[in-house]
Amino acid sequence: MELGKASNLYSLNKSTYVNLRWIAYIGQLIAILTVQFLLEYKFDYFICVTIILLSILTNIYLQFKIKTNLLNNNISTIYLSFDILQLAILFYFTGGITNPFIFLIIIPAVFSSQYLHFFNSIILVVIITIMLIYLTFFYRDLPHPGELHFHAPDFYLYAIPLSIVIGLFFLVYFGFKFGEESRIRKRAYDKIQELMARESELLSLGAQAAASAHSLGTPLSTILLTATELKKEFGNNQKISKDLDLLLSQTKRCREILKKLSLNPTIDDEFLNLNLSLKDYIDEIVRSYREISKKEFIINIEDFKNPIKINKSIEIMYGLRNFIGNANKFSKKKILIFLKNDIQTTNIVITDDGPGFPKDLIDKDKLGEPYIRTTDQKNITKYGLGLGTFIGKTLLEKNFAKINFNNSSQNGGAEVSIIWKNKDLNLI
Repeated sequence: MELGKASNLYSLNKSTYVNLRWIAYIGQLIAILTVQFLLEYKFDYFICVTIILLSILTNIYLQFKIKTNLLNNNISTIYLSFDILQLAILFYFTGGITNPFIFLIIIPAVFSSQYLHFFNSIILVVIITIMLIYLTFFYRDLPHPGELHFHAPDFYLYAIPLSIVIGLFFLVYFGFKFGEESRIRKRAYDKIQELMARESELLSLGAQAAASAHSLGTPLSTILLTATELKKEFGNNQKISKDLDLLLSQTKRCREILKKLSLNPTIDDEFLNLNLSLKDYIDEIVRSYREISKKEFIINIEDFKNPIKINKSIEIMYGLRNFIGNANKFSKKKILIFLKNDIQTTNIVITDDGPGFPKDLIDKDKLGEPYIRTTDQKNITKYGLGLGTFIGKTLLEKNFAKINFNNSSQNGGAEVSIIWKNKDLNLI
């Protein structure tokens, strides 16, 4: 992955972060002013208000002076570190570890664990841990009525930071795991969008080529007819005859080229709006693989009656091609494709005589997830990271299909079952 793309994965959305800080500062001001003026508990509220106002200035600077929409990994870490220190100072003047809001100090690290690099989150965890230890031993009294002095036993006082640190590690770890899974899926979905954009572009080019072949057919026929008549009339003129022969040969060559570009030699004006059955999809894909593969493709349609016609879909085409391509890649000699349907469902089963799906991925139900690794060293160079399977599964599921992965009970090869409800196929 390129460095620029990697850095974009670890960043904070500026507007979201700024809004969260506004909420935090307003809440802090309300709490400080309520304790001082409504409850009338005496403490260093002026210092606390000053600290909050200075923090508000940093938020104004962030909102209006920083022009980028995404805050990169390092800048985000600096601002989140400032938020931790700001909270630590407020807690120092309001009871330290005994302040009931002390748990709020872990929020910046938990927040960062989902969006920033793991190393940066660890930095924030270390800062928070140091602040908690400091606030356990050094702090001003918790604001309280004059006649009551709040004092926590030592064992309870030390248990508070310990419990917060344990919770901090737990939440940061899971936040990072969820964030990493989200980033992995984002990369995979970006890959799908890139492939679909490329496929759409190719389809568009193919449509333009077909339209050109269709539109240029008549003028080329006219040119050919005219050149033939001129040949009859001026054939005796050796100089003109050579030019006419060249014109005829190049005209015929143009017709052949445009015929190959055309989707159908007998095409009519509606040739781009075809409705296809799933058998048509399979036939088209298998035909392309037969041209480049020496392996045997067998299509069984004995139980495929009354096929449903659906709109031509790039996503279905690409999804099926991925699974058939995988079968071709791993098979030894033969790929079997069964098409079945009944009143309620339509099913495509793609199986091969290869080594089958890795047992560790089948057992853990990992197939269909992106960027996975098998422990099967025998075929590890072929298995890759599962991105093709993820793309095929995602595209077909987007079009109402259900995908099942198994190893064939007959030959041990991989078996992919793709099932549609007939009512869903009619919606495509």
